[in-house]
Parts: sequence; C-alpha cells; structure tokens
Amino acid sequence: MHRALNKRLLIAIAVIVVLIITGGFIIHGSSGKVDFSTQVKPIINRSCISCHGGVRAKGGFSLLFRDEALAKTKDGKYAIIPGDADGSEMIRRLTSKDPEERMPYQHAPLPKEEIEILRKWINQGAQWGNHWAYMLLKPVDVPQPKKFFGLFKSKSAWAQNEVDNFIEDKFKEPDLKPSPQADKATLLRRVSLNIIGMQPSDNIANKFLQSNDANAYNELVDSLLASKHFGEKWASMWLDLARYADTKGYERDAGRNIWRYRDWLINAFNNDMPYDSFLIKQIAGDLLKGATDADYIATAFNRNTMTNDEGGTDNEEFRTAAVLDRVNTTWGAVMGTTFSCVQCHSHPYDPFKHEDYYKFMAFFNDTRDEDTEADYPLLRTYDNDTLQQELSTVVNWIKQNVSEKKSKEVNTFLKTWQPAYNSLTCDSFTNSELNDTKWASFRNHAACRLKNVDLNNKDRLIFRYQGWAAGGIWQIHLDSAKGETIAIIPLPQTNGWQITETTLRPSAGVHNLIFTYTNNNLRKPVDAGALLDWLYFTQELPGKDKQGYAAIKNDYWKLLKADVPTTPVMMDNPPDMHRASYIFERGNWLTKGDKVTPGVPASLNAFPKNAPQNRLGLALWITSKQNPLTARTMANRIWEQLFGNGLAETLEDLGTQGSLPTHTELLNYLSYQFMHDDHWSIKTLIKKIVTSATYKQDSRITPELEQKDPQNKFYARAPRIRLSAEQLRDQALCISGLMSDKMYGPGVMPYQPQGIWLSPWNGADWVQSQGEDQYRRAVYTYWKRSSAYPSMLAFDGVSREVCTAQRIRTNTPLQALTTLNDPAYIDAARHFAYRMQQCSSNIKTQISKGFQLATYQSINDKSLNALLNLYNKAFDQFSNNKNEIREMTAGMNEHEHAATAALIVVANAILNLDEVVTKN
Repeated sequence: MHRALNKRLLIAIAVIVVLIITGGFIIHGSSGKVDFSTQVKPIINRSCISCHGGVRAKGGFSLLFRDEALAKTKDGKYAIIPGDADGSEMIRRLTSKDPEERMPYQHAPLPKEEIEILRKWINQGAQWGNHWAYMLLKPVDVPQPKKFFGLFKSKSAWAQNEVDNFIEDKFKEPDLKPSPQADKATLLRRVSLNIIGMQPSDNIANKFLQSNDANAYNELVDSLLASKHFGEKWASMWLDLARYADTKGYERDAGRNIWRYRDWLINAFNNDMPYDSFLIKQIAGDLLKGATDADYIATAFNRNTMTNDEGGTDNEEFRTAAVLDRVNTTWGAVMGTTFSCVQCHSHPYDPFKHEDYYKFMAFFNDTRDEDTEADYPLLRTYDNDTLQQELSTVVNWIKQNVSEKKSKEVNTFLKTWQPAYNSLTCDSFTNSELNDTKWASFRNHAACRLKNVDLNNKDRLIFRYQGWAAGGIWQIHLDSAKGETIAIIPLPQTNGWQITETTLRPSAGVHNLIFTYTNNNLRKPVDAGALLDWLYFTQELPGKDKQGYAAIKNDYWKLLKADVPTTPVMMDNPPDMHRASYIFERGNWLTKGDKVTPGVPASLNAFPKNAPQNRLGLALWITSKQNPLTARTMANRIWEQLFGNGLAETLEDLGTQGSLPTHTELLNYLSYQFMHDDHWSIKTLIKKIVTSATYKQDSRITPELEQKDPQNKFYARAPRIRLSAEQLRDQALCISGLMSDKMYGPGVMPYQPQGIWLSPWNGADWVQSQGEDQYRRAVYTYWKRSSAYPSMLAFDGVSREVCTAQRIRTNTPLQALTTLNDPAYIDAARHFAYRMQQCSSNIKTQISKGFQLATYQSINDKSLNALLNLYNKAFDQFSNNKNEIREMTAGMNEHEHAATAALIVVANAILNLDEVVTKN
C-alpha cells in the first residue's frame, strides 16, 4: 500500500513538472523576443545592405550602424522608429504595392515571414545586437547529460573531457551517436601527423603500439608535443599567415635573407611561447624594453611584405602597399576579420568605419622601411664570437664612460645602421637621378635635395656610398644650392660599397639639405660618378678624453663595416623623422583626406589604459583578454588543423558574412580557456582536443551518418583529409628512410627538373642541394613567390604574396601525376624499396613490411595479392629490358636488377595508396 502510494505520488510530481516545463516553453514562446544577430542581421545582409550599407547608403539610409539606421533619411523621414513599425518608412516600403517604391527595389519582395520578423523587431525597440564573434568572451558552462525530464545531471559514458560534452550535447539534434574509437595504429598515425606533421621516431611508435597501459595514448601525445619536430609542423601553418618567402615578390622577385624568422617561429612553437607573447613579439618586439636580437627577428613577421625592386617604380607607392598589407594581415591572420574591405569604404557588413582603417594603419605607417633594395632596416647578426665580444666591449665602455642612453644609441646603430635617411627619399634632381629608383646617383654638376633633416646637435655624417670615378667632390648646403655649405666631402673611387664619415659645420634646426656634386673626370654628360645609399646624422663618438678611447673607436668602426648576416626587421621612426598618416579617399593613396592618429575601432574593446600609442600598445590591445577576436581566431584555427575544418568554417572571416560555428559554445569555451586557464598555451589547447573522445573516433562513415550528417558537421566520426603538400613530402621521406634530422638555416633546394625555376631578372638558378640537405623537411624548402616548388603548388601550397588564412583542398589529376612521376617521389620510392629489401628476402614479407612502415597497419590478403600481382607484372617487364631497369634504379649498380626495379614500382604504389595520402 505504502509502495503504491509512493509510486502514484512520483507520477503526480512528474506530471506537475512536465506541465511546469511545458508552461515555461509556452510562456517563453509567446514572448518571442527577436534576436538581431540570428534573425534580423541575416535578412539585412542578404536583401538590404548592398544598397543601404557601408558601400552605399541610397536615400541617405544605412543599416550598418544603429545610429545611422535611426537617423533621418534623405527625404526627411525616419526609416526606423523604435516601437512603431507601422510608422516606420522601412516597413511601409517593404509592404508597398507600388513597384517604384517597394523594397528591395527591382527584386522579389521579402517573404511575409521575414517582414513580420522586421516588424516585430522594430516594435520591440529595434535593438541592435552584437555578432557572436564580437561579444566578450565569458566563462561557458559545460553541458552535461540530464535525466528525469532534464531536472538532474548525469555522467556521460562516452565523454573523456569537456570537448566531448559540447559535441555530445549537439548529437540530440540529428539523433546521432558517436563512432567507436579508432584502432591504435590509426590513432598513432593521425595524432603524429597532426602534432609533428610526420611519422614519429620508431621508439615512440613502438612504445605506444606495444603498450597495454590505459595511459599510453596520453603519453604518446606528450612525447609528440615535446618533440623538436612539433615546431616545424606548426611553423609551416604560420608561414602561410605570415606570407613568408625567401624572395621579395613582384616581377623581379629577388632573394631575401629572412630565414631566421622561420627559425624563430620553430623555436617559439617548440618552447610553447604563450600566444599573447608570440603575437606581441611579432608585432612589436623591437619596442619591448631591453629587446633582444630574437625580439627583433620576430618582427620580421611584418617584413615578409613584398618589396618592388624593379626600376621605374614609385617607392612610396610600394612602401604604402606594404603598410596596407600589414594592416590586412594583422586582421586576417590574428583576428579573423575581413578588415581589408574598409580600405575603400566602411565595412558593408561589419561594424568598422572607413576612418577606422586609417587610424589602425597609423600604427604601421611610421616605420623605417621604405621599399629599399637592401630591405632596410636590417638586424645585423654578429654571430662571430669575437665580433660579439667587441660589440659588448664598445657598448659597455660607452655606458660606463658616457651614458646609458648613448650606449643604447650606439648599440642600435651598430646592429641596424639606423635611424638613417635612405637616399631614395631625395628629390628635385638636376643632372642626377634615382639610379634604378633605388639610390641617388650624381653626374658632373649634379644637385638634389634631402628634405627636413634635423641638424640639432649633429656634427658628424656617417654614410654609405660607391665612388665610380676618382676626383668627385660632394657638398652639402642648407636650404638652397647657394645656401651655407656645411660639408665638403671628397668621394674617391671605391671597390664596391664603403662606409665613411665626415664632419659637419654645426647648424641648428630642421633644414632641407641640397647636395651638389662635381667631378671633371667624368667625360660624358651621362656618366655617373657616385652613388649614395644611406646617411646617418649624428655626433662624434663621445668619450674622446677617456682612457681607451682610441681602441674603442677602432672597434666601433670595425663593427660598423663588418660584413655580417642580416635580417629585415621592424623599427619605428624617431620623432624627428615622424611620418604623418591620412585617410585615403576611396582607398587611393594619392588622394589624402583628413589626418589621423593611431587608434582602434570603437566597436571592439577599448585601447588599454597607459599603453603607448604605437605598435606595442596595439599588440597589447590585440592580446587583451577583452579582445573578442584573438583567442577565438586561434582556437578556431587549431581546430581546423586537427579536424580539417574550423568550428567556424571561414577562418578568414568570423564576421556576419562568415559561416556560423557548428558549435558556438564549444568555440567560446575553448577560446576562454585558452586565454585564462591555459595561459595562452598552444600545446595545452592541442592536447585538450586530441585527447578527447571526439578526436579519437573511427573515421568510417555509416549509411546513417551519410544520410544525417554527410559533411560531418556534428563530429559523430573522425574526418578523412588529404595530407598537406608539406606532409606528403615529409611522409615520403620518412617512409623511405631519407628524412634528414637537420634543423634551421637557409632554405634548401631539393631536386626539380631544369627549366621550371626561372629568374630572368637576375639569372639565378635552382642549384640542387647536396647530401642530406636535399632530404630535409619541406618547411626548409626555398620558397620563391613567383616560382614555388612545383609539387607543393600541385597540392595547394600558396605563393605567399599575401596572407593566406586557409588553404583550399582540391583533387586534380596533376596531384596523382606528381606523386606517381615526380623524380623526388620516385627517388623516395627507390629508397623505400631498398628499405623493404633489408627486412627479408621474401617478396611477400617485403611488401607486407612496406605496407606496415607506411601505415602502421597489417596488410590484408586482398591488398597483398594486388601488390604482389603488380610486382610480378613489373618483374616480367623489367626482366627483358636492362635500360628500363637502369632508368628505374637510377643506374645504381648494386641495385640494378629486375627484382629491385619491380619492388620500386610497388613502393611507388604504396606511397600513392589512399591510406597513405589521406589522414584517416
């Protein structure tokens, strides 16, 4: 009796709960609050904004910002009156029967359902809403399975960490269940390719495959994260964003010595440099207090911009193009936003105004680079221990005998030759010119001008020049050719570039300097006698009255003239060389509008208090925990690297025209954790994802999954993705046993046929690297923008002329032709065959071992028989043709027989198997 009463009581309670819940849904549904971001904004973007937005505001009506939308239109009416849809001109025009009045004009009318949404929204106050990506990141509750009408939480039998909780919560929508966990061999290959981009060492692989420990997979992940090859893989990803290349781009596309930046990236990833520091150093490492050489090299991120070396080009035009590229790259790579649209007009879809672009540009517009042939400013690396010691001696002596401020100035000049005036900024040429638009050159009786030089407290000029004829006299005048002469400088003939100094007559103030040059040894009017590179106005090296001065000055000049390696870096102008910034009307750099100062869009987080108004302050703004975009963009990018697609598919555009995330709350959770609990640790974020049950699922697709989720948006299985261009090459080298373990250094040149790599401007050749250098990882391959390594391009590598946020994946016959016929892959197949032969003399065992080396899987009978048949056919063909044997084995005598040639064909086939070119 008592038990029955309890049962009836429980049923009654359940009924009441259901009624309460149902009633709550009814009440909630009746309120019907319209959401701007998900309901209104899509209608506006699709049907209205092309005529009433940032590009155009027909009739004086713009829907980009709320204040604009609520303002009077051109005819004095209000298109939107909050709380009064019937009185709003927008609704009247949307419902008008007159085709000349009805909107959208000359297009199909909006569906009644959409008009009703807009009507309801206006009546509710026409509140604007923030797009999901522009909302401040906040803690996110991790969803948990629930029971008893959702009243009580339960524990998931499948989820292994919080990532799985979010994924499993979404399974309810299409009524899906997760796939089983993949086998160990598949997991080993998958996670290795994702974390280090290549096969792991035999020790790591065998330890995992042979272990029965429940924690073996987590130990494998830790080993891969600790591998020195981790940085190489993730640097490869970042190089696309940084538009890294070993050449300068444009038509001439000459070489650039910037590989130290690539090596800096590898070390940064290997050391798990916090992502905020990683960005700060790349954006403003030179402005950090006590900046090191490594901090300067990090700023080469923004020196990967192209430089136009072609004669006849306008240096200011291409300097400006580089500055604009830095703006676009910062937003595209770091904040996942199409800010480049704002160069010409306010953003048509997102809350960024035209002037925002140029305020942001002002952070980058005051740097020392000026499209010079030498790529100034350069960090001069004293990698010789003797020179490094001499530098320390000079700097410390000046610090002790003069001042710390002067020692910093001397240190900066010795290591960068900055801040110097580049002669390409000269103008007003008479009988002189910019030689090849790069250097000021002088003929007899020449004159030109260098504007706005601050001569206060300057009594020395250090300059770099070439003398092409003896007898030249260079004079410097104040303000006019007849003005006061402050220097008369003999310019003798030189053998190449020389650095020297001259005294200056003391002068105060800022002046235009007029340079004149005479040389009666020049017999033809067109002959040039001298060429200027850069000019550094300074004071005589101080401390003349101190002990040891002569030795210090001698070392100073030795260091200044030393021929040392260099890397293009970022440096700001000093105050006396400041460059003002202006809005470009309609994006045209020749049509300057209002003057602007550095600033960030008001629609995002505020600029940090007390932060300097320079690139360092900008970097602090970007990495502020109040910035809604930076962490989201990187978390989304890491997910894309591991799963093939981002949670928001459009990595380059998290704005209102980008794809909505499949799992918004998961992306927000990962992003918030990345900033706060993970302290910007990229390795921690990667580990969190790859140790999830979601990541470890089998990738096989069932009929149910194909029907309910063909594109795998709900992650009820693991993805199948073709390897990247770099991974395909690296994997072939690993499987064949050719992979070099050598790290760092200048780009290498693996084999490619003659005639592909052309450099008509300078006649440079692709000189094949020798020894192990030709078998180094793809990240070290020399990258020429106008002629990148062919097999890389075949597999969707990019030219890196601009930032590429996401590579496309294509499937073309050229790819099969590459892996089947490219000499580099044939070479790998040869050595793979030799490796297979070392395992056994039995052909079945050789093929089985080869399949295992390539996939970590045991070969099945069907595949073994297919490869064995291929071997037999090849063997029969080679047996009667020594020339074909020699061609297949490359004429190596010890391998020049039919069995080896046939096995090379099999090895080549294995390297082209779907299981090998795809990450399952």
